Amino acid sequence: MAIDVEETYRRFGPMVLRRCRQLLKEEQLALDTMHDVFVQLLVHQRRLDDRAMSSLLYRIATNLSLNKIRSKSRRPETPSSELLTRIAEATSEEDAAHARSLLDRVFGREPVSTRTIAVLHLHDGLTLQEVADAVGLSVSGVRKRLRKLKAIAASLEHEDARAAESGAALEGAKG
Repeated sequence: MAIDVEETYRRFGPMVLRRCRQLLKEEQLALDTMHDVFVQLLVHQRRLDDRAMSSLLYRIATNLSLNKIRSKSRRPETPSSELLTRIAEATSEEDAAHARSLLDRVFGREPVSTRTIAVLHLHDGLTLQEVADAVGLSVSGVRKRLRKLKAIAASLEHEDARAAESGAALEGAKG
C-alpha cells in the first residue's frame, strides 16, 4: 500500500525532529534534516509500504543526521582564513576598495566557475557534493579548486603581512 506522506508527516514529524535534534544539536540543521527525511519518503513512496513506518523514519533520520555530521567534520575548506574574514568585514570605502583588490588578486586568472564554487561553498555554505552538482564537476574537482584558492589566499596573506611589517619598520625609522 502506498504511503500517505502528508499523514505520515503529521503523525511522525515530531519523532523525526526529536531524533534529528538529539544527533545534530542545532535547531535549524535539525529542521532541515527532518524535512530531508520526508523528501526521501516522497521520492521513494511508491517503493515503500506503511509497515514499520516509525522504524523506517527513525533509521532515515539517523542516517541523514550522521551524514550531515560527517560532512561537517570532513569539510576542511571552511572560511577560516584571516584574509577572507577581512574581506567579509570590509565596511568603509577604503576597506571595500582593498577587499575588491584582494578578490581580484585571489581570482585573477581563475575561471568564472571557480568564483562560483567559492561563493557557493564558502559564502552560501553548500557541501562539496552540492557544489559539484551545481557546477557540473566531481567533488574532487571542486576540492582541488578550493585548495588552489586557499593556497593563493595564504600566499597573499603572507605577502600582505610582510608588506605591513616593512611599512611599519619604515614608519618607525622615520619617526
